[in-house]
Amino acid sequence: MADIEPHTAAPLIDFPCDFPIKVMGKTQSIFKETVVLLISTIIPTFSPEQIEIRVSSSGKYTSLTCTVHVKSQAQLDDIYRLLSSHPLVKFAL
Repeated sequence: MADIEPHTAAPLIDFPCDFPIKVMGKTQSIFKETVVLLISTIIPTFSPEQIEIRVSSSGKYTSLTCTVHVKSQAQLDDIYRLLSSHPLVKFAL
């Protein structure tokens, strides 16, 4: 019987790269600064200037598009885990 090698797919993202992460949460005065602090624990050079802010028409929710410079899939996964586990964050995409 011939040995069958497992199929490995090519990576979907070429690292390093700038990658946009959308973070949603209820509108609160500390939401943006909290997200900056969380991402900065993984990427120390991350700054508020790398964020685009949108507030929902009702003003109830805020969406932050954070463009992060990531070096690996593991680093990106760590950011998503950290953001998703924080109580102020409803979801991160």
